[in-house]
Amino acid sequence: MPKLSVVVITLNEASNIDDALASVAWAHEIIVVDSGSTDETVTLARRHTDRVSHRDWTGYGDQKNHATGLATHDWVLSLDADERVSPELATEITTLLGQRPAHRGYRMPRTTQYLGRWIRTTDWYPDRQLRLYDRRVAVWSADLVHESVRVDASVGRLRHEIRHYSYRNISDHLATIDRYATLAARQLRDNGRRAGPLDLVVHPPAAFLRNYLIRRGCVQGVPGLIVSLMNTYSVFLRYAKLWELQNEQHGTPGERSRSSS
Repeated sequence: MPKLSVVVITLNEASNIDDALASVAWAHEIIVVDSGSTDETVTLARRHTDRVSHRDWTGYGDQKNHATGLATHDWVLSLDADERVSPELATEITTLLGQRPAHRGYRMPRTTQYLGRWIRTTDWYPDRQLRLYDRRVAVWSADLVHESVRVDASVGRLRHEIRHYSYRNISDHLATIDRYATLAARQLRDNGRRAGPLDLVVHPPAAFLRNYLIRRGCVQGVPGLIVSLMNTYSVFLRYAKLWELQNEQHGTPGERSRSSS
């Protein structure tokens, strides 16, 4: 049976790390790479594993590649500190590794706890995450946000879920949207993308229709409506910040005229 290493990167995750690591206590090895927590994250992590180390922050993907490189075993499960492996998923993974896995990486659905509900609609679900992989054929991307692992081999799917506790409340959600939209806009700019009026007018309403109607946020009451609106705002803010970046870079006509006067 291939042994499994679990890797987690952290920064000030004292409210999450205990439950996250407890959910993978069945793994053969747990590795935590912290980037300078000022709360009790490191102390709490050391209750679960002696493989806790410090590394200055270099970006999500690079940090996860480093953590993966510290693993003793070839099969790795990457977990975020605000996630939990459900008992059903734990059983599915151990059963899979007890056989000869047919693939070298596996995606699994992720459900988010939000406003008292497990959200299984909108863009948030099934939100399949490639988190179980053979590190010999895998590498994390260098994207500024929403980094992903690429596996140079076939990838399969697991049935059971990762449980995601991403937002404490609506204020926390709004702050996260703002932070991620900044990173996403920078990524779009670096990829050569530009934003114009049509992006601001067309993409947000399309996102709402997709989330609330096509992906059935409407069946989850007020929480489904709020998630749909938040996802719509996230799309709007991403393109608004991209527009802002490209105008800061080149200067608006008004700014150029004022600077030359």
